[in-house]
Amino acid sequence: MSWSARLAELDISLPPVVAPVAAYAPAVRTGSHVYTAGQVPMVAGSLPATGKVGAEVTAEQAQDLARTCALNALAAVHDLVGIDAVVRVVKVVGFVASAEGFTGQPGVLNGASELLGEVFAEAGVHARSAVGVAELPMGAPVEVEMIVEVA
Repeated sequence: MSWSARLAELDISLPPVVAPVAAYAPAVRTGSHVYTAGQVPMVAGSLPATGKVGAEVTAEQAQDLARTCALNALAAVHDLVGIDAVVRVVKVVGFVASAEGFTGQPGVLNGASELLGEVFAEAGVHARSAVGVAELPMGAPVEVEMIVEVA
């Protein structure tokens, strides 16, 4: 089964690629890898939530937002090489705007990782870093970037 067929089976539609807010490309290919820029959880041109996780945003909300970030990253991959070119997800890095004392960054990033597992099964198993930060662009609670191997 192709990845595009798997997305359809899961009733998941890739969103339009989020336009860069500065001087960078949403994704770049070098050799057999695609690197995405950090993707915030934009939906239809705006952030559904802003603030720090553990204060204005709950961990559960942030987990859903991380899933949205991963969808935006997949959209960037798809726009560049087509989703069916993906061989495997290699690495995911997630940044969580964290309130003081919040230490649940890995749980937040599970929103992205679980989506990748749903879509790519074993090929979605990846290495990952989950980092707490003071602030993210536009007040986003979470940002996700990934590296995928492509055919």
